[in-house]
Order: sequence, then structure tokens, then C-alpha cells
Amino acid sequence: MIFKPEFSSSDIPLYEYPRPQFKRDSYFSLNGKWQYAICDYGKFNGEYKGEILVPYSPESTLSGVNKQLQKTQELHYRRVFTLPDGFNEGKVFLNVGACDQICSVFLNGKRVGSHEGGYLSFSFDITDLLTDGENELTFTVVDDADSADYGRGKQVYKRGGIWYTAISGIWQSVWLESTPDKYLSSLKILPDFDKTEVYVTPYSPFDEQVTVEILGDDGEVIFTQSGRTNTPITLPANGCKPWTPDDPQLYPIVVKMGNDEVQSYFGLRSYSTKKIDGILYPTINGQPIFHNGLLDQGYFHDGIYTPSANKVMYDEVKAVKDMGFNMLRKHIKIEPMLWYYYCDILGVLVWQDMINGGEKYKALRIILAPFFNLRLNDKNYESMGRPLSSREQYMREAEGEIEQLFNCVALCVWTPFNEAWGQFDSIGVWQKLKQIDGSRLYDHASGWQDNGGGDFCSKHIYFRKAKPKNDGVRVLALSEFGGYSLSIEGHTFTDKKFGYKRFSSPDKLMDAYEKLYNDEVIPAIQSQGLSATVYTQLTDVEDEVNGLFTYDRVIKVDAQKIKDINEKVYKAFNEKTRS
Repeated sequence: MIFKPEFSSSDIPLYEYPRPQFKRDSYFSLNGKWQYAICDYGKFNGEYKGEILVPYSPESTLSGVNKQLQKTQELHYRRVFTLPDGFNEGKVFLNVGACDQICSVFLNGKRVGSHEGGYLSFSFDITDLLTDGENELTFTVVDDADSADYGRGKQVYKRGGIWYTAISGIWQSVWLESTPDKYLSSLKILPDFDKTEVYVTPYSPFDEQVTVEILGDDGEVIFTQSGRTNTPITLPANGCKPWTPDDPQLYPIVVKMGNDEVQSYFGLRSYSTKKIDGILYPTINGQPIFHNGLLDQGYFHDGIYTPSANKVMYDEVKAVKDMGFNMLRKHIKIEPMLWYYYCDILGVLVWQDMINGGEKYKALRIILAPFFNLRLNDKNYESMGRPLSSREQYMREAEGEIEQLFNCVALCVWTPFNEAWGQFDSIGVWQKLKQIDGSRLYDHASGWQDNGGGDFCSKHIYFRKAKPKNDGVRVLALSEFGGYSLSIEGHTFTDKKFGYKRFSSPDKLMDAYEKLYNDEVIPAIQSQGLSATVYTQLTDVEDEVNGLFTYDRVIKVDAQKIKDINEKVYKAFNEKTRS
């Protein structure tokens, strides 16, 4: 079956169903115009100041507000809605894709619940608080981008260089859905490539019989199996084509429990490693594969964390694939679930970073130590800026990230820590996370402060020639490099221009990029078994002008030349691993 993205013509922003990995026919979008107010903490008088376009953060131009929420302030939202006739099938749930950072929700003046953390989705059962006719939904949000406890990504109040504008509030879709009184709450889908089976665990608050179906190319049922909720159900997958970046074959899954029904999908694939001639390589479905990707920050010039349309995300992933890359490293951000779906259907591998946090970063940890090869003790929680509450919150968010993204087919690597930002007990964290998800690889400490764990010997190399050395026990990855910069007049965010090596024209940038791969990347593949590269970066972000695209998504490079270079990279890798 060919999976295709669906794009709506609705005037409601980001109207497409937000969660294709767990989809119901019941859908009522609450995106659009809400009322808002920003006030000092505890001083809200019930008066709203204007309109905000949800789901854009108030700091963005698309929101219509364009104001920075300070850590001493509250952000208030209000939306009135009336359910369509026949919508309520027994239960009604409010779903929020993400809201940064601490959110309390009220319906018709009564508290629904609260959520902490700015990157994970959450849902509330609002059935008992609904009234006939109009319903008043309100949110109260506080956000501290300096907090040591919560993941913050690259958000700062004083943006500049590699640190970007802090956002707050609702920044992913908000919607209602209705279910029968007995309902499915989530799915866990785990393919077993070697056994040609797939294990589907349908979760529910109720102990009920469930039927799981796998559909074929024409929508026909090719495999079906029954079982109970909260228990893995094994289905055969013989005859299902493997999923690979070159042939991203997916299969629909339908799960039925009583009157409730959800749709999902899976790809038959496995991620592992394999030693060839004494060198460890990453594999997909048992075969060596070169992970050839770009660093993807997920920032937008008009919406900051949120694209103007879902098609913007799709077109970007497709452009990456069309240039011959097969991977994106999602850097210190969790995207809307549709973004992962686009990677699944287009065949773009995903390296997914966990969200960094902790106390203010010290120069010794993140700047001086790596250049002087200083190994820091990341179990010294005080010096690493990770008090107990911060460590506990990190683990909650990391485990929640794995749970939320587990069914994403293209996701192949987890990165718990990057460049020592909020790093602590990296070996212990990696081991704990691997117990939760052992089906993927781990880059336990990307860049530096490597403690020898995980599956990758992961190097970040700027300012000097990229000559990474294989440590002999893990996969060698150049997980950040390049950063070549070019400013395009009329397509910059500020007058400041940050990058690691500047060029004055597209031709000079293209020549330098080609030389980088010919002189450094390909020789490292041939001599050291280099198996993964993450070029910095996909797009410009605020001060940074080191993208292959500008911040407003104008391409700077020759796409065909990039594709030709990538073909040379794959050829060198194949010659190395298949000789």
C-alpha cells in the first residue's frame, strides 16, 4: 500500500489529523483563534487582552502576539466551543500535542488537570465537565527557560549564536476526540525482522478482547489475530516487504476493541550492528548501511517551533531525500507526530535527541574540556549541574519520549546527551533507557564527554580537518561537522552571522562542501570505517547561517551536485563493507 500525506484546504491552521500512529475517525480541531492574556504571576483578573492563533507560541509572528513570556509571568488562554451533534460517543478527550512548560487546564471553570514539561503530548478525559451548548476551555501556562529541572532544548531569553529564542505555551495541535465508554488508550508496535513477526500491544484501562488486523496493498486483511488488552499480540508478517530508506514499505494496522477502533501502521525492519573485517557497522535488516544525514533543529522563521503548515515539514523532508540524504538528526527537539510519519513514508532515518536541561552550562564543561581532552566525572552531579529533581525530571521526560515515539518506523538512534549539556551518569542513563527500548541504537554522549558507552564512537569536529579515529569497539560516527556558512541577502533573521567557516557565494560554498566530502569524509570511510555523518546543518536558524537552506527555506546549494556527492559516499561505503 502506498502511504501518502494528506493536506487540508481548511482555514484552520495545521488542520490535518495530528497523530497518524494512533488515529481515530473522531476528530474536532481546536486550532485557530483563542483569546489570550499575559500578566504577572498570580495577577490575572479574568480580562483577556486579544487574540492568539493556536498552536503558535506568543513569541512567534504567526501567533499574532509576538511577545516574550517572562519567567515571572503567566500566559492565559480561552476558547469557547460547541460539540457537533452526535460527536460524543461516550467519552470525550482533550489532546494537546505540546505546551511549554507547566500547564493547568480548566473546563467550564472546573479544573481538568495539569501537565509538566514542554515537549510531550498529553490528554485529559473531559466528559464529565462538558455541558450542552457552549463550553469554555481555559489554559494557564508558566514557563522558565532557565529552569534546571525541565528540558528546554536550545531556548534562552537572551538569544544569540547557537542559542535561540525561547518559546512558551501551546505550540502543537489541540484537538478533541470521542470514544465509546470502553476505549483503547495507546498501542505499542514492535516488529521482529528475523522472525517475520510483529508484536502489537493494545493498552486500555479495561480488560477486553481485541482484534488486530494487518492490511495489504489493496486494503484487504492479510493477517488477523485476537487477544486481550495490555498483552502483546503476535501476528505473522511473512510476505511483508522489509522497510528500508530505499523502499519504505509500510503496512496499515487496524485495532478493534468492542465499538472502538484505531488505525496505525508498521514497517518490518531491524536496527543493529555487525562486525566486518574487525570494524563495527550499523545495519538495517542485517545489512550494513551508511547513515548519511543533516542536523535538523526544527526551527521556523515565522513560527519558531511550529511550521506555518504541515506541508512545510513534508516538503522539507522530501527535499532532504531528493538530495540523496537518508537520515536527519532531530536536534534537541521533539517534533509533531506528523513529522515522524513523513520520515516513515519517505524513507528518512531519524536520529532522535533527548531534550537537554540542567543548570546554566559552564564553559569548562562545554567549551574548554573537549579542546584539552579533559574527561569530566559525570557522576559528580554538582559539578555537572544536575540536582536530584533535575535528574528525576530528565528520566521522566526521556522515558516519555521513548514511549511517545516508539512506533515511529524510521527512528533508529536515541541520543541521551549532546556535548555534555546537562549530562549526568551517561552510562547508567544509557543502560536504563536501553532496557526500555532495546530495538534501537544509542549515541550515549554525542560529541564529547564520551564515557565509552552506547553503540557509537561519536565525534563533533569543527574548525579543523575531520579525521575521526575508530575506537575498535563501536560504530564510528561524525555526528556533527561542517557548519559552512553563507548569508543570502534578504533571507536572514538578524545582521549577525554565525558559522564555522564563511563563504561569499553559493559556488564557493558548493566547492568547499564537495572538497570536504572528497578529502575528509570519503577517506575516513575507506581508512577508519566511518559509518555515519551528520552535516551541520539543514537550515539557517536565527543568527546561524550555516544551513543548506536559508531560515525561510530558500536553497543555497546545487541539489543535483549534493545528490552526486552523496552517491559517491554510498559507493565508498559499499566498497568498504562488501569487498
